[in-house]
Amino acid sequence: MKLTNFDIDLFLRDYWQKKPLLIRNPWDRWTNPLEPDELAGLACEEGVESRLVVRQGEQLALEAGPLPEERFGQLDGDSCTLLVQAVDHYVADVAALIEPFRFVPDWRIDDVMVSWAANGGGVGPHFDQYDVFLVQGLGRRRWRIGPLCDSTTPLQDNDDLRLIADFVATDEWVLEPGDILYVPPRFAHDGVAVSDDCMTYSIGFRAPSLAELVEGWCEHQADASPDELRFADPDLARQANAGEIAPPALDRLYAMVSQALADRPAFDRWFGCHATQPKYPDIDWRPEDMVDEGEVLALMAAGTPLVRNPASRFAFTQAGDGAVVLFVDGEAFECSGDLAEFAPILCAATTVQAPATSAEVAALVATLVNRGSLAFEEAE
Repeated sequence: MKLTNFDIDLFLRDYWQKKPLLIRNPWDRWTNPLEPDELAGLACEEGVESRLVVRQGEQLALEAGPLPEERFGQLDGDSCTLLVQAVDHYVADVAALIEPFRFVPDWRIDDVMVSWAANGGGVGPHFDQYDVFLVQGLGRRRWRIGPLCDSTTPLQDNDDLRLIADFVATDEWVLEPGDILYVPPRFAHDGVAVSDDCMTYSIGFRAPSLAELVEGWCEHQADASPDELRFADPDLARQANAGEIAPPALDRLYAMVSQALADRPAFDRWFGCHATQPKYPDIDWRPEDMVDEGEVLALMAAGTPLVRNPASRFAFTQAGDGAVVLFVDGEAFECSGDLAEFAPILCAATTVQAPATSAEVAALVATLVNRGSLAFEEAE
C-alpha cells in the first residue's frame, strides 16, 4: 500500500510536531492487514506485550497479558479494548504499514501497536510523549482532540492508566477504514469505537528524553573511563579554610567531567548503538541453522534477496574518508570499501540485493543472518 494523496513536504512543514491532522483515506487502496482473531491469538502468546482495558461502571481497569484464551469469551457486550505492542515484529503485512511513513528517519520509529475494540471501547483521554499516526483498519472510531498537556496536567485517580482529569475536546472526527489521524506529542486525545470489531494501527515514533540521553551517555562514558583517571592536584597550595571546596578545585573537577562528555566521535558511536537497541532485546531471533560465508556467497551469486527482520533496527553514520559505521541491534560495524557502499543500501530498504562476489560483504551478511537480524528470502 502506498500514500498517493498526501503531500509529505507540506505535512513536515506545517504539521509534524506542530498540530494534529486528519488525513482522509490517502491510500492507493486500503486493505486491513490483520483480522481480530489473529490479534487475539498474539495477545495469548508469551513474550508478546499486550493489555486489555475493560470498563467497570465509570472506571477503566487494565489487565496485562499474556491473556488466557477463555478471557475473550467472557467479553461479550463489554466496552473493552485489546492493545498489542510491536505487532510489526510478528506480522509482515503489519510491518509493511511502516514503509509509507519512512519520510521520518528510521531511528525515530518505535513500533506498530494494534488495538481492537468493541462498540464503546477505548482507553480514555490521555496524552503521549511521542508522535503517532493512527490508521483506522476496520470499523469506525470517534477521536476527540484536546489541548497540549505537560507534567502539570491534572490526571484521574487511576494507578494503571494515566488519564486526563478534565478533558475538553477542541476537535472531533469519526474515522472510517483507511483514514489516518496524526497526533503530535503531548496533545490530548480520546478514541472511542463506534462500531464492533474496531481496529486501529498506531504507528509510533520515539523521541529520547533529555534524562534518557544524559543517563545513558554518562553511564557509557563512566564505564569506559579507566580507574586511574582521577582528580589530581599536584600544584595544591595551602588554603585559609580547609572546609572550603576552592574555585581551582571546582574548575578542575568540572573540566574533567566536561571533557569526558564532550567527546563527539564517541557520542556519535554510542548513540548509534543506543538508538538501534531492539525494543525487546531478550527475544532470541537467531535461526536454527547457522550459515557460513561460503553459503552466503552462493546465495548472493544466485541473486537471492536479503530481508531485514522487522524486529531489528538498522542505521549508519558517516565516518569520514568514505567510511561509514553500520549499527544493527545495538552493535557497531566499521565499514570501508565494499562494505561502505553496501551498508547504506542495507539501511535504505527492508529488502536488498547484496553484491554477488564481495567476501567482505558475505562475512558481514553471515554475521547478521546468524544473529537473526537478516535472512535470505525464501523461494515461493
